[in-house]
Amino acid sequence: MASYSYKYEKSLPYKPGQKTSFKISRSKIELYTQCPRCFWLDARLKIKRPNGPPFQINKAIDELFKKEFDGYRIKKEAHPIMVENGIDAIPFSHEDLNKWRHNFTGVSTLHKTTNLHIYGAVDDVWIDKDDQLIVVDYKATSKNSEVSLDADWQISYKRQMEVYQWLLKQNGFKVSSRGYFVYTNARIDADGFFDKLEFKTKVIAYDGNTNWVEGTILNIKKCLEADMPEVGMAAMGGDCDYCSYSKERTAITLKHLKNNSK
Repeated sequence: MASYSYKYEKSLPYKPGQKTSFKISRSKIELYTQCPRCFWLDARLKIKRPNGPPFQINKAIDELFKKEFDGYRIKKEAHPIMVENGIDAIPFSHEDLNKWRHNFTGVSTLHKTTNLHIYGAVDDVWIDKDDQLIVVDYKATSKNSEVSLDADWQISYKRQMEVYQWLLKQNGFKVSSRGYFVYTNARIDADGFFDKLEFKTKVIAYDGNTNWVEGTILNIKKCLEADMPEVGMAAMGGDCDYCSYSKERTAITLKHLKNNSK
């Protein structure tokens, strides 16, 4: 794999009718599916949702997984966990793999209809015996129960994989609809910490459907060109928590200012 470096440049807000392409990351597509209003504020005014603390342990696990699978990529051999799960594939070697993994470049394509530059950073890509690429995503957690993709909120994981599958297709690759989550779970039933964590890793197959991506990109373009959306609904039902908080805080602030002006 070729080495890859990238100089980060802060993107400008979207201007309605602009002729230059506008970058939309996989995470911004997810933001739009959760709340068009939050997406609009981010893209048009650069008002972002508050960020939580970074998941540094998860980031470390991602990096170590990449190193581990890269060792088998060099040897052009299947990783033992692939063999154990009956996955007839090997890690995919490509000169752009490091670029595909980089947060600010990723796998990318220019969506000509909307002039939107769509991109997303993959964790890994495997290739099967039929020369189809397999999207792989690493996940990490720590809980008593076995890891799964059964929770409602994990629809975001599934959409994430489907965007990566769509992006690779746009780059001319044959892509399997079946992807895999390499999902590791830190044990909390050990006798102590002793400067180490023990993990149990599970490979979860997921059959993606990319049909929704094209329509969503078209709707994102319409959203970018339009006025700010009304307070919308979250993807999983109910009000968007961020919009609800902002609305209530504004109402309380205005009421307080009105009362104090009397």
